[in-house]
Amino acid sequence: MDALTSLLDGFGTALTPLNLLWAAIGVLLGTAIGVLPGIGPAMAVALLLPVTYGLDPVGAFIMFAGIYYGAMFGGSTTSILLNTPGESAAVVAALEGNPMARSGRGAQALAAAAIGHFAGGTIGTVLLVALAPTVAGLAVDIGAPDYFALMVLAFVAVTSVLGASRVRGLASLLIGLTLGLVGLDGLTGQQRLTFGSLQLADGIDVVIVAVGLFAVGEALWVAAHLRRGPGEPIPVGRPWLSRGDVRRTWKAWLRGPFIGFPFGAIPAGGAEIPTFLSYVAEKRLSKRPDEWGRGAIEGVAGPESAASASAAGTLVSMLTLGLPTTAVTAVMLAAFQQYGIQPGPLLFEREADLVWGLIASLFVGMVLLLALNLPLAPVWARLLRIPRPYLYAGILFFAAVGAYAVGGEVIDLVILLVIGLIGFGMRRYGLPVLPAVLGVVLGPGAEQQLRRALQISDGSVTGLVDTPFAVTVYGTIVVLLAWPALRRAVTRGRSGA
Repeated sequence: MDALTSLLDGFGTALTPLNLLWAAIGVLLGTAIGVLPGIGPAMAVALLLPVTYGLDPVGAFIMFAGIYYGAMFGGSTTSILLNTPGESAAVVAALEGNPMARSGRGAQALAAAAIGHFAGGTIGTVLLVALAPTVAGLAVDIGAPDYFALMVLAFVAVTSVLGASRVRGLASLLIGLTLGLVGLDGLTGQQRLTFGSLQLADGIDVVIVAVGLFAVGEALWVAAHLRRGPGEPIPVGRPWLSRGDVRRTWKAWLRGPFIGFPFGAIPAGGAEIPTFLSYVAEKRLSKRPDEWGRGAIEGVAGPESAASASAAGTLVSMLTLGLPTTAVTAVMLAAFQQYGIQPGPLLFEREADLVWGLIASLFVGMVLLLALNLPLAPVWARLLRIPRPYLYAGILFFAAVGAYAVGGEVIDLVILLVIGLIGFGMRRYGLPVLPAVLGVVLGPGAEQQLRRALQISDGSVTGLVDTPFAVTVYGTIVVLLAWPALRRAVTRGRSGA
């Protein structure tokens, strides 16, 4: 009841005309910036941080929250329409959303994503209000072996369900892990795969990898096939969801938050793992497995809902522990410190108006995001009516701008082209792209957690399975790997009977 009373007070703060204006500006800016490949929510918040110096803290953080959610949806828009993720959390949306767009159902995919963001963000924020202290307490107890087990689960889950074979999925994952090794060893400081280049010492940014593999690789692949035919503009399709679409997606919209929120709330969480796992879960539960890879709408609805709920979850550890789990919350932590505010267990007592106003503004931002982007879905989808040579030339231009904006180095453009050629080769030989991106995103963290767990156990491998949580996760991995063989055995047994 205390939380509910505080939340109602927060709505009184968030619904003032000025704060509503900041929320609307944040959602619009976030969506517009998120549409640009490589310019994700973290960069948007960082760029706008100096602009808020003259604002009061409540207004500034309400605008930041709008930018966060708006940029996540903007990244999904280009991921679905152009196969060009605006940020790493939008990578999964391309797997089913882009085939839907190419078949003339881009507006439906965008509508499913918008409603998914609304459902996931709303449920995630409700969980934030109800469970923040409990989840924060549990997160403190999760150690290195548990983190490593979760990352292995993500690797196995994605490589086992994507592509024509598990071998190709594993090959793609190894490419990503290799790219993730580039840079300095975090413990020894030794250079790895840098070829003596100082510019590579900091590693390859995941945004450059995602944009290179998806956008540049796709543009090169299309260009290689345009010589065989000019290619007709893709129809926009109906700008609404049918009853059949809603029947297929409503369960995915509701399942996504319960996958996304816990991963966002634990330290070292974020939206990447839960979107991958939500995609895997929806594919396993689907009654139409033949549609996956060709435009299954559940593959858009579930991951997008999980991503939005994860965004709400990341605020748990940032507000209650002062521990940022994503780049956006790290920038927001810097903004808190700019105002002389230190997030932590006492923040809810010392800055109650600010915290509950921020949480209430998340609900307001979700409504604004849905109200703005549902009507705009067919407008965004009209991008697909641009002739493909012009469309992909524009994609390459914005991909180059986004890659250059990451570090401001010319070598980033060279790396983008090289990774784009790798993406082209992966398409040529039937390797799925997603495991490679997952390897880059999670590979360095998995290595760090593996080393930390082994150091704690003095090099004993048993240190990786010395917690009930880790044992449970590894048990899930065994079931996931053995399930196809078990299913075939059960099917043969029934047919023999």
